[in-house]
Amino acid sequence: MKTTVDQFPRITSILRGFTWEETGHILEALSESKIRSVEIAYNTPDVGNILKRSIEKYGDRFLIGAGTITDMAALENVVNIGVNFVLSPVPFTREMLDYCKAHQVISVPGAFSPHEISTQFAWGADIVKVFPAITVGPTYFRQLAAPMGHQRLMAVGGVNAGNAGEFLKAGADYLGIGSGMFRKEDVAAGNIQALKESLHALEAALGL
Repeated sequence: MKTTVDQFPRITSILRGFTWEETGHILEALSESKIRSVEIAYNTPDVGNILKRSIEKYGDRFLIGAGTITDMAALENVVNIGVNFVLSPVPFTREMLDYCKAHQVISVPGAFSPHEISTQFAWGADIVKVFPAITVGPTYFRQLAAPMGHQRLMAVGGVNAGNAGEFLKAGADYLGIGSGMFRKEDVAAGNIQALKESLHALEAALGL
């Protein structure tokens, strides 16, 4: 499943630290939701195998990306696996952003200050991830837009069903939701029905 940045889904499910079996349970539940973008954190044990299997089995249903990409070696590794996009909690170098462009992989580097955000866009970032978003809150996105205009920003870090709508209303174009999307006990138990119910609650909160 390929896309351009103009078609990139508004909501990305962030998976960190889950086994392949647990990841499969989550992806099965997500298959019946309106969420079509999944990030698997690079610091997840056995991440290469999980990314490969996720792309092979679910790559026609979701955009599948890698998160917590902080250096060129990690970037090259996941691009070779076949990810659609990459995210990071920190800014990318020019070399990393150029590499993403050359391989048609959507880049979502992390930033926090107006200077970091503007620099990442100037260097060619497709979307910039404001992290940790909960630290500055939804109003930060509105405050950024006043002097800097509209920019493709993703709120990540502390976003959940209770506050997701506020971030969107304040000007965030995209949301990355991790632990706020599912209950860990439901994932561990493979309770797909409970996972679906959590997703329905999130979709209702966002009006999806």
